[in-house]
Amino acid sequence: MGVKTMLPSYELGFYALVVTCAVMYSSSGIFEASRDSMNRKAFRDGIKPGWHYFGRKMDVADFEWVMWFTSFRNVIIFALSGHVLFGKICSMTVPQHRAMVYMVYGILAVLGSMGLVYLMIILSHCLVLYSVALAKQKWLCYVAGLCCLASFKVEPFSSWQSGFVTGAFDLQDVLFYGGSSFTIMRCMSFALESSEKKEGIYSIFDLLKYNFYLPFFFFGPVMTFDQFHAQVRTRELRRKDDEMRNIRVHALFHVGAIIAVDIFFHFFYILTLPSDLKFVNRLSDWSLAGLAYSNLVYDWVKAAVMFGVTNTIAKLDHLDPPQPPKCITMLYVFAETHFDRGINDWLCKYVYDHIGENHDNIMKELVATIATFAVTTLWLGPCEIVYIWSVFNCFGLNFELWVQKFFQLEPFAKLEAKMPAAMSRRIRAAFGAVNFWAIILYNILALNSLEFALLVTKRLLLTGFPVSTLSIWFITYCGVQLIKEHERILAIEEEKCDKAKVE
Repeated sequence: MGVKTMLPSYELGFYALVVTCAVMYSSSGIFEASRDSMNRKAFRDGIKPGWHYFGRKMDVADFEWVMWFTSFRNVIIFALSGHVLFGKICSMTVPQHRAMVYMVYGILAVLGSMGLVYLMIILSHCLVLYSVALAKQKWLCYVAGLCCLASFKVEPFSSWQSGFVTGAFDLQDVLFYGGSSFTIMRCMSFALESSEKKEGIYSIFDLLKYNFYLPFFFFGPVMTFDQFHAQVRTRELRRKDDEMRNIRVHALFHVGAIIAVDIFFHFFYILTLPSDLKFVNRLSDWSLAGLAYSNLVYDWVKAAVMFGVTNTIAKLDHLDPPQPPKCITMLYVFAETHFDRGINDWLCKYVYDHIGENHDNIMKELVATIATFAVTTLWLGPCEIVYIWSVFNCFGLNFELWVQKFFQLEPFAKLEAKMPAAMSRRIRAAFGAVNFWAIILYNILALNSLEFALLVTKRLLLTGFPVSTLSIWFITYCGVQLIKEHERILAIEEEKCDKAKVE
């Protein structure tokens, strides 16, 4: 049934009230658990002194977040400020050479932060994949690219390469593997786009300009070569109406998100609590469900802030980078579940859509998803928990198509056609609620631990049945209906915009 199906306003108001009360009740349980566990010996490493005047300590279990906004904060600000400054000067004076300036500044920044040996390792991989691109054979580009990626993700090759980098600082491993992995994905995009170029091949400088664009180098997102190359070659740099205003608004939004997370970590220890399963097991089913959901929301916020900062810089450079990830709160479909829109776009273009085509054929979809998650597994780093995560999410993506095909059979299709559109929306939302929790349970495998995921699953489906199971399902159903209402409003607005453009 159509996405524009409308429900009565009083029904939507009831759904909003139910979800609000449930979130507040669950949050109160997590808050009490955080307050009571503040001084537990088991949490000593994850909770550090914070706001003494409020009597609160801070959850510091995510070392990346802590390092970004403490000791590494000044380095990030200095490097990106320099990029913006030189980029602005170049855009005003010689816009036709701005890509070259970005490349030189990026190479110098990588050299200064990681050293000459690391720069040589990156350049050697760029040279290898550029040489492969000269053959204009897609299969060879895939093989060479995946082998290069494996050299950074599979032992003993990864340790052998990282061993060449001397010195040590807190984020060295993060910068090493982040910059290396994103480099290989960019080089593969370059090689695959070069193999489709009808006449000639892109130059080695095109690859270096693309790879050493500093805002994307260490933390992404990945912007496919065809998009980057087309945008960075533009000589007439003009801003759209209200573009600078939107950039300022987005920048302020990300600053606000950073402050909000800092406040949140002083009152809700969502990252440290799951580390002690005995303590977590004493929580109520509602608090446990909220804790699992909060872990996914935090990871989305972290991704949104990280990519939001780099995307803001890219927009100042007159680029149109990949959009930030869709909020996990707005997801009930596996096909839209991703925390990195750039990697998702890359996988869809070169693997998923390439093999699955229109995604209507069950066998092609199965092969496409297996291939996609095989590449994703290599990207994340092969290990037991990543294997489990990949299998479950691959199954979830295919199961959606199987269920869709099943209910498109004649008896079910006729039955749905006869029922009111609002009732069809309610039935679909009930299935969407199940999908919503499947997404949460499958993804906390990678974000937290297998043991925590099993504990949440057991409590919600077995020991909590039927009261907790059905009540949480109903609350999730209410949430999915609110998501569908948001999608309905967006669809109507898009239709109005399209009509205005035609007129």
